[in-house]
Amino acid sequence: MSDDPKTLVSTDWLAAHIKDPDLRILDASWYLPDMDRDPKAEYLDAHIPGARFFDIDEISDLRSEMPHMAPPVEKFMSRMRAMGVGDGHQVVVYDGMGIFSAARVWWLFRLMGQTNIAVLDGGLPKWRAEGHKVTASPPVIRDRHMTVKTRGDLVKDVTEVARAAKLGDHSIIDARAPVRFRGDAPEPREGLRSGHVPGSRNVFYQDLLKEDGTMKAPAALRTAFLDAGVDLSKPAITTCGSGVTAAILSLALERIGKTDHSLYDGSWSEWGMYADLPIATGAA
Repeated sequence: MSDDPKTLVSTDWLAAHIKDPDLRILDASWYLPDMDRDPKAEYLDAHIPGARFFDIDEISDLRSEMPHMAPPVEKFMSRMRAMGVGDGHQVVVYDGMGIFSAARVWWLFRLMGQTNIAVLDGGLPKWRAEGHKVTASPPVIRDRHMTVKTRGDLVKDVTEVARAAKLGDHSIIDARAPVRFRGDAPEPREGLRSGHVPGSRNVFYQDLLKEDGTMKAPAALRTAFLDAGVDLSKPAITTCGSGVTAAILSLALERIGKTDHSLYDGSWSEWGMYADLPIATGAA
């Protein structure tokens, strides 16, 4: 794999750079309720040396009914400052699954105008499997200011997605499991209808990953999108259950050189809630 400090870096790259003074590592582990795992407890027990814990549910817009929506700029800046993450830092973000929730934080940093951030390919499982060091020691934090300039082109709201679905001028790509996309399985969040945004295509996020939790090579990623019927000539909108695994699609699109993509932050947690929004069921 080719290391790219703006998208994806290998465990070898991190091991080689871990003592760099301007490197900051974030543990952004987050799990679905049915996974029965406590990310904060796991972090306190063992994390990559120097890693800070990034709480996806807390560093969000708590005024919203939707889960872990992108936080207000001021909140993001203050949380990063308190974590000692700021201007001039190269950030590497990982999670405890391989590539799962880390991509969400990669997308969030980019939304805030930060480009020096990469996901650790294979995450903590690969790091540990290779015998690299983990620790329970807290990192030493030094205050650092972060200059934020939000990029509105990287996020879409429900009105914009509804318009795109109606006009067909975007490729809407859904990262959920095929049974949920088709509407054959109930949604994990109560009160949501089953199905997908009309006209969207289904690229299950796990189909972009190898068995060891690392991301497939760019050629294989491109094939996965094309096989799902995604028109890569149109701007893309990624979506999923609540805006977490959609970011894996966003990362994959970036890896194949497609830069005109945005993420539907409310995702199915929002779309599935409103009875007046159209729903399609069955295969794409």
